[in-house]
Amino acid sequence: MQATKYVLVTGGVVSGLGKGVTASSIGVLLKNCGYRVTSIKIDPYLNVDAGTMSPFEHGEVFVLDDGGEADLDLGNYERFLDITLTRDSNITTGKIYQAVIERERRGDYLGKTVQVVPHITDAIQDWIQRVAAQPVDGKAGVPHVCVIELGGTVGDIESAPFVEALRQFCIRVGDNNICNVHVSLVPVIGVVGEQKTKPTQHSVQVLRSLGITPTLLACRSSYPLEDSVRSKLALFCNVATANVLSLHDVSNIWRVPLLMQEQGAHHILCAKLGLTEADKLDLSSWKVNLADRWDSLIDPVKITLIGKYTNLSDAYLSVIKSLQHACMEARVKLELEWVEAASLESESKESDPALYDASWRKLAEADGILVPGGFGSRGVEGKILAANYARINKKPYLGICLGMQIAVIEYVRNVLGLTEANSTEFAPATPHPAVVFMPEISTTHKGGTMRLGARRTILQTMSCISAKLYQRDQYIDERHRHRYEVNPDLVPKLEEAGMHFVGRDETGERMEILELVNHPADHPYYVAAQFHPEFKSRPGKPSPLFLGFILASSKRLDSYLRSRDFPRSPMKT
Repeated sequence: MQATKYVLVTGGVVSGLGKGVTASSIGVLLKNCGYRVTSIKIDPYLNVDAGTMSPFEHGEVFVLDDGGEADLDLGNYERFLDITLTRDSNITTGKIYQAVIERERRGDYLGKTVQVVPHITDAIQDWIQRVAAQPVDGKAGVPHVCVIELGGTVGDIESAPFVEALRQFCIRVGDNNICNVHVSLVPVIGVVGEQKTKPTQHSVQVLRSLGITPTLLACRSSYPLEDSVRSKLALFCNVATANVLSLHDVSNIWRVPLLMQEQGAHHILCAKLGLTEADKLDLSSWKVNLADRWDSLIDPVKITLIGKYTNLSDAYLSVIKSLQHACMEARVKLELEWVEAASLESESKESDPALYDASWRKLAEADGILVPGGFGSRGVEGKILAANYARINKKPYLGICLGMQIAVIEYVRNVLGLTEANSTEFAPATPHPAVVFMPEISTTHKGGTMRLGARRTILQTMSCISAKLYQRDQYIDERHRHRYEVNPDLVPKLEEAGMHFVGRDETGERMEILELVNHPADHPYYVAAQFHPEFKSRPGKPSPLFLGFILASSKRLDSYLRSRDFPRSPMKT
């Protein structure tokens, strides 16, 4: 059996250059050459996982099927490669040290002094080899190639043990079985517009001093690299001129694999790794169905997202990607408007009337309103106002996780007449708890203690919009991340008043999907889910709830549903 091949993606100069998209694009090239690809992301922070970090720190927390709370780049890997990763696909300093210390406490090291080298570095290498051997595409057998992304920039103090481990790993697996792609920045300084190579030269110098020699340089820049710049980088960084890739700005991220293909990256990678199928690469379908289609969309649909972290779009990365996937399927051009939830509240009218008016204007002009997940009380009342506006004015509404709980609170207040209704997350002493803490969740520990990962939702009726969109007549499996749930004691009153819970968990006690009845007479699309449908959306296979939302927002849902035969047989596990 052929040895697993590895592609190590590192970064230099600054973070945020797009190493995740680069690593994903490398995976796309190799997959479309006929190889089975898996991915690993290394995050050098001490946190065990991303679950307890604010979205302002590292963007969204991406949830995996097995309940792992991971870096958002794992979402990029899953979407680009259509694979299903596990919690072990995201390595952190916290996980490695935790595992080594647990072994030390058990006495596994037989009295030895436990040190960063060799014990930590060996643990990192063993982890990589173990995870690289696990299939992630639903097929049996070991993947052919594992793409490893090292987070941060080379030279960071916190990543030093990982760089040393990866240096040793190159020796362990053999030079013909691993290559390094170094992503660096080629900035333009001053009005002259000259592309500067010195930052990349220094970055590669640091990398080589640590024992890793790059095979390819992936140079991020605003414009294509000039030939003279490419030659200079090749000379001073000790790579062939053909191995200096220009990863300049393009119209959408689906063009990055095409950009790498044009420069022969797949031939260079396959030659270095001893892979012989580079000539089989065919990205014509990728180009037509993703890259070209996105750029060709004309008919606009305006979606207003009511959020808490609107200053950082990465906090809602999977939501944005799911909207894009749905828009490509529906053939409409996404116009995404951001509204800070707190700016809709009465306090904002007094403190910043211009922002208040502008925010409400965005709601009025929206074709659809989306309230995504979130934690904490800031902006909650603004989200409730937005849900009320969408319901009363018959604007298509999609609520996700907290967005579903918001819809319930709004309905209890304004339809059932319990005006002090709230979630116990925001008002523990509320006399009318519409949303309550789940009894099985820890009250003392936050990390990894939520209801996480893929869970089954049983559809209660085949005539609901959700069943028609999912093309399922029994159940669906989606990923979750929450501590609070709709109060089951209020469900009979809510359903009697017109809010139906068409999806429930396997016990029937936990609400998963809500819809307003009598679509479209009462409302064109008012759907919310306790789960996070965005985490399983893929290009060409959009999340059904997002697709329904975009179709309703562009007034195409009814014709779409009439054209479908439903339901089909249930999803197999």
